Amino acid sequence: MAFDYQSPRYVHVIEEIKTKINDGELEPGERLPSEMEFAKQLNVSRNTFREALRILEEENIIIRKHGIGTFVNKKPAFSGGIEELFSITDFIKREGKEPGTKLLFQGIVDAVSEDKQELNLQEDDRVYLVKRVRTADEDPLVYCIDKVPVSLIGEDYHFEEESMLYSFQEKKGITISYAKADIKTIGYHHEISDILETELDQPLLILKQIHYDTNDQPILYSLNFFRADQVSFSVNRKRIF
Repeated sequence: MAFDYQSPRYVHVIEEIKTKINDGELEPGERLPSEMEFAKQLNVSRNTFREALRILEEENIIIRKHGIGTFVNKKPAFSGGIEELFSITDFIKREGKEPGTKLLFQGIVDAVSEDKQELNLQEDDRVYLVKRVRTADEDPLVYCIDKVPVSLIGEDYHFEEESMLYSFQEKKGITISYAKADIKTIGYHHEISDILETELDQPLLILKQIHYDTNDQPILYSLNFFRADQVSFSVNRKRIF
């Protein structure tokens, strides 16, 4: 493998492994050679190779199973651009699956400090909390936590629809205009991973969003935990001249 020494070597290792996957030399679910063997093939140190694997794992391209080996991750069944504001219902339907909902909890609770910060709440404000699991063809896909200021929707609000965005529009006349999003990966979660029926070594993707109305007021704070083996997100980047 030839190197451009202006870039770190692990970057070239990452590109080489991605190329092998895209060209079909490494198939989804295929086990990678041992660290020593693969590092030797690519003419890099094991430390460099391990750094490349660490980043590839964060990008959900490979999966490491303790005591077994490192594997090419299977292609996610669901994918979407993070620049697109979508409902989970539409996200599932777009892939030809039947969306479903398992409601775990809904009710009024005291706002915690993070809620107050993200939703610009006062000290004694409360939020309407909804916890549910979204399914695709009855298989668990996303664990959803949604919080809305009670002052916006009233104490008599009752969530029934699958789409939170649709519910606000139809019941309260609230239009969500845009959202600020942050995405990260976490490992096994003792509660959520069990609910989503994931393996112990399977990470989760967390999509954190603050939704705003047409007046730029925050109205919905949501945390969506996606199965990383089923879902991937991408972003289109434009060059600025």
